[in-house]
Amino acid sequence: MSRKFNLLIVDDEESLRTLLESELEESEEFSVDTAADGGQAINAIQAKVYDIVLLDIRMPRVNGIEVLKFVQEYSPTTQVIILTNYADVKTAIQTIKMGAYDFLAKPYDIDELYNTIHRAIERRQLFIDNKLMKNELSRKAGSPELIGQSPSFLKLIESATRVAASDSFVLIQGASGTGKELIANLIHRRSPRSSRPFVALNCASIPDSLLESELFGHEKGAFTNAINTKQGLVEVANGGTLFLDEVGDISPSIQPKLLRFLETGEFRRVGGTNLLAVDVRVVTATNKDLREEVSAGRFREDLLYRLNVFTLFVPTLAERKDDIPVLAEYFLQRKSKTKNPKKLTAQALSLLMSYEWPGNVRELEHVLEGALILSSGDYIEEGDLSMYFQRLGTIGEDVPSEDSGSISLDDLEKVHIERVLRDQNYNRSRSAEILGISIKTLYLKIKKYGLPVPD
Repeated sequence: MSRKFNLLIVDDEESLRTLLESELEESEEFSVDTAADGGQAINAIQAKVYDIVLLDIRMPRVNGIEVLKFVQEYSPTTQVIILTNYADVKTAIQTIKMGAYDFLAKPYDIDELYNTIHRAIERRQLFIDNKLMKNELSRKAGSPELIGQSPSFLKLIESATRVAASDSFVLIQGASGTGKELIANLIHRRSPRSSRPFVALNCASIPDSLLESELFGHEKGAFTNAINTKQGLVEVANGGTLFLDEVGDISPSIQPKLLRFLETGEFRRVGGTNLLAVDVRVVTATNKDLREEVSAGRFREDLLYRLNVFTLFVPTLAERKDDIPVLAEYFLQRKSKTKNPKKLTAQALSLLMSYEWPGNVRELEHVLEGALILSSGDYIEEGDLSMYFQRLGTIGEDVPSEDSGSISLDDLEKVHIERVLRDQNYNRSRSAEILGISIKTLYLKIKKYGLPVPD
């Protein structure tokens, strides 16, 4: 069963609080807390992350409007449903403009209450999805699926599926480009938390000075340019899964704070004094040998033991070469712009099978993307791959280059356009049609690459 949603009822009428609490707890969907006034509500929100707040407007000392403003500042993903008398409907409508999700007039219809709460939960998820949109787009730039049928790969999937049912921390080890994040995503999708957020953070891509704030959030004024309070990703992931990629790159100054969070589920925002608690499953990944990092004094031994309750090892592509044909077919289908994707000739596939793939699945994907640009027929031939491998010095005559370890897609595109133009006697209309682009785009490409095209 997935985690219960945290719900706070704020109303100064004791009988109403008791009635709502008993009604909502019967469903077993919610973990319900109550507050008798706005001051108690603010204290509760500072100590716990709530999904939903049912908030009365008229209360002594601190009214509902002030609580609503505090929620928007302190915990913007929390959805507020206003509880109001018919006489206060006009004020309730104003709270919608201020950011409340909806309002309900007393006396409440329990079915309407449930429906409103469920819609608010859906809105909260959409809010989180939008908040993480940049992360999502970055993640989905690679392959969103796990492709493979080799014994080592199937064993990995079986182990990941088995551990997904538990709530244990998982450490995923493997070289760059092997698909560690896809395994983490699989664990989340197969877990009881699958309906809650999956939040990914690449620890190596964020400076140490910002990583703590990204993880745990910060209070307004905590440092220069902290003009607003910000929720950390541990709060955004509440109830779901937090994936920390390249965890071996976290600096020694952040490691003890991460360890404390893993042990207690509690944290403080940067610049804050209040202790917050969330319910998050943490899955981590690294391409480093963390035991070597411990021996070198760069990684805490107690943090390693906390992270690797269960360890998964992702095989390299060289260790699962049987999967190259199915991976190649998948990438060609996924990246093809036509209804009939291109296929590999036997010679081209043999070339792919003979290479050791130090960049793993990611390198294979990029090589095939470049070959699609170079190929002009229905099949990708050995020659369409040769440029990449010759630049690496792995086949044929080595081609000198300042950067012999890689070839950009721009270089491949330039060569392909030049070849098509030459084959079509520099007829731009026919060349554009073969390339699948407009004549205007072809002109821009010619200008971009400085191609020598006769008038």
